Parts: sequence; structure tokens; C-alpha cells
Amino acid sequence: MAKKIHPYVYIILTFVGVILIGTLLLSMPFASTNNQSIGFIDALFTATSATCVTGLTVRNIASEFTLFGKIVMILLMEVGGLSFITITVFFFTIGGARIGISNRFLLREALNQSSVEGLVSLVRKIVLISFSIQLVFVFINWFPFYQYLEYQIGNGETGLESIGIMRLECDNSFKLSYSFFLSLFHASASFNNAGFDIISDSSMTILSSTSNVIPFSSIVLLNSSTMAMIVLGSLGFVVYDDVVRKKFRWSYFSLHTKFVLITTLILIIFGTLFIWLSANFAKAGDAEQMNFMEALFTSITCRTAGFATYDMSQMSMLPITYIICIFLMLIGASPCSTGGGVKTTTLAVTAIAIYYYVRGKKATAFKRRIDDTQSAKAFVLLVVAIIIVFIGTIIVLAIQPYLGFEKVLFEVVSAFSTTGLSMGITSSLNVINRIIIVVIMFFGRLGPLTIMGVLNKNWMSNAFEDIQYVKENVMIG
Repeated sequence: MAKKIHPYVYIILTFVGVILIGTLLLSMPFASTNNQSIGFIDALFTATSATCVTGLTVRNIASEFTLFGKIVMILLMEVGGLSFITITVFFFTIGGARIGISNRFLLREALNQSSVEGLVSLVRKIVLISFSIQLVFVFINWFPFYQYLEYQIGNGETGLESIGIMRLECDNSFKLSYSFFLSLFHASASFNNAGFDIISDSSMTILSSTSNVIPFSSIVLLNSSTMAMIVLGSLGFVVYDDVVRKKFRWSYFSLHTKFVLITTLILIIFGTLFIWLSANFAKAGDAEQMNFMEALFTSITCRTAGFATYDMSQMSMLPITYIICIFLMLIGASPCSTGGGVKTTTLAVTAIAIYYYVRGKKATAFKRRIDDTQSAKAFVLLVVAIIIVFIGTIIVLAIQPYLGFEKVLFEVVSAFSTTGLSMGITSSLNVINRIIIVVIMFFGRLGPLTIMGVLNKNWMSNAFEDIQYVKENVMIG
């Protein structure tokens, strides 16, 4: 009897395959505006960042990639956000193909579900919801991008000449079509929590992973729609399904949905208040003031999105804000979403488990008992995440100590949580450290538990070991 391949191995291999294909395409000369390959390492870094929906990049996507390169980026972000397996199963079902039990089990692991029931229906909902939300926001942002393009062309500051488009060619039909593409790219990057942008002036200094959306910090519509897409992408598709099926009745929502919604709201509100207060009243040096909209945007984007309306390189002068951002990045989005991090439910379960442990009781919430294995899983994930960040920071610093601890820690946490924010050192990383960041992004997107799950030889069975050992206590603390 042939030995079945572990589903987690399939998941890992699909991500590796997509990254390698993306690397090959982005390394082609026609993907670059100067008709020269950007090199394997830079292509690998960019493809990994796009597939893992991180947003860190050593290249300026706006000015250095052709239309072909940018379309490849969109495809990688979509596949990375939804997962290759989800998209493949969706198109198979559209074509009438039957999804066997082994593929359903694989899909269950990819979507982090506890049962194989209703998975095909869930996949259809995930893809349709994802593309529908993005399409709606493409049209919402089309007008702001058209205005931006018109203004830039009028002032000769588009940078479009670098891709062979002269100012005289920018008639109204071109502005309409190109502004639509700008909005399409931005919607994909926002909903999938990727954080790439192609809307910045190519002459700008790279302030974070790219030039980012700092020039648009005063445009309320674009800021609001971007934040909405980030949050919608980070909630998780299971939450959407649960909310709709339960007809928006709170009392019927699953414990998972309640944890996600409450934790997300708390992180946004308190993150905004702490960032705004600390950035304005506990700053050092000549750091710029941060208005409330920028604080709200930063609080939301730190949860794995990667866009920035505030210069993140100034975080070294905002110590409290820096710590808050590190915390928000590490927590990240929610399970079965387009975002990374240790997830909101991990934070919720850990906090509740600690609270009830202190009280000497079993962990409960909303009149429901939280299984001990879930609490243990949350603690393991949190500890492993901290260990990965710790080791990654040490290695990067050991290779390039002059980068500084604060900036390197920020970069590593950003890579692991697939946030994509940077204090400006991404392009300064040498080849070895770029590969290290690539590995950290890969681990962060797949999740430590997925990587470690490959070692589970009993993945086809939920049964415990037959052998029972005598218990013996170990002194703790």
C-alpha cells in the first residue's frame, strides 16, 4: 500500500511552487522597465513577499516593473491571499470536477477547519466574496486615482516615462484605463493585506518597503476604503460565512466569530488611541506629529497590511509607538484570512486561559468551555513565534550589526507577521539576510503549526496514543 503524503507537505509544496514560478516570471527582462533582469535573489524576495502577502520589497514596484511585472504581482497576491489550493478547487468545481475525500482532507488543513463537511461550498463562498469585495472597492477608488493621475500628468511627475509612456500620450482614455489598473492593483494589495503600491512618485525616497501611500494621507475616501479592505481581508472567510448563515444574530455566532470580532475591535480602538497619544506626547527628537487619521490607519495597517501614511523610519524617535506597532504586527489578522501573525484568536484564547488559570478554573467564554488542547495550541504558537523572531533578529544582526537592533527587530517581526512595514532597511539587506527574510516570510505565511505539523505521523487519525504513561510532576516557576 502506497504511503500517503502528509497534507501539510502538499500545502508547503504548492506555496514553494507558486513562489518559484513567480520568481522566474519576475526575473525575466521584460518584467523590468530597463529590459534587464532584476536578478534571481531580488526576484525571489519580491515573489515570496507577494505570495506570502507581506509587502516588503527591495525594488520600487511603481517604477521598476513593467505592466507585465505588475500583473504577475497581482496574481501572486491573489494566490497567496486565498491559497493556491483554494483557487484550484474553486475552478475544478466550476468545471464540474468531483472533489475526492483525500482532496477534501487537504482542503480542510489548508483552510484550518475541523471537519470536511461543507468545504466545497465554503470554497465557492471564499472566492466569490473575495473577488466581489475587491471589485466593489476598485470602482470606489477609481475616481481618486483618476484625479491623482490627472494631477501628476499635469505636473509631469508620473514617472510613466520609465515604462515608455510619454506625457503627450496620456489622453483621457489612457487616464481612465490606467487609473482603473491603479485601483485594481491597490484593491488586491489592500484586501490581501499585501501592502504593495504602484501609486507613488518613483522619485520619492523609499520610506518603508516601498514609497507607500504617504502622499495620500489627506485623502479621506482612499484612506477609509483602504482601511475597510484591510479589515475585511483580515477577519477571515469563516467569519463571513458564520455571520451570514446565522443571519447577523450575535447570540447564534460561533465562539470563533465572537473572538475574532471582539478582539479585532479592541485592537483597532486601543491601538489607535495608544499610537496617537504616544506619537504626539511621548516622542523624542524631531519626529513629526501624527494626526488621528494617521494613527487609525497605522493601527489597522500594523495588523499585517503594510501600507503607511506615516513615515515609519521615525519610529526610532517614538519608543512607545514602536513597541505598540511591534505588538500589533505580531498578533496580526485572524485565522483563514489573507493576513498573517499569530492571529487574534490566539491572543484571545491565551488571555482567557491565563485569566482562568490565575483563578484556578477551567477557561470559558460566552458560556462555552475552551478545550485544553486549544489553550495549549495557542501557547505553543505564541512561544514558537517569539522564538523565530528572536533567532531571526540575532542572525540578521550578526551578519549586519550596523543596521541597528530596533530596525532589525521591526523588519523581522514585519516579515514573520507578513505585515510589510519597514523602518527603511529592506534595500540595505545583503544577499544572505535577504534569503533569511524570505525564509521568515515563508514560515510566517504558512504558520509555524503548519510547518511543525509535517512531523505529525498520526495526521490521518484523531486517536491518542494507546500507551499510557505514569504521570509525574515537574517543578515550574
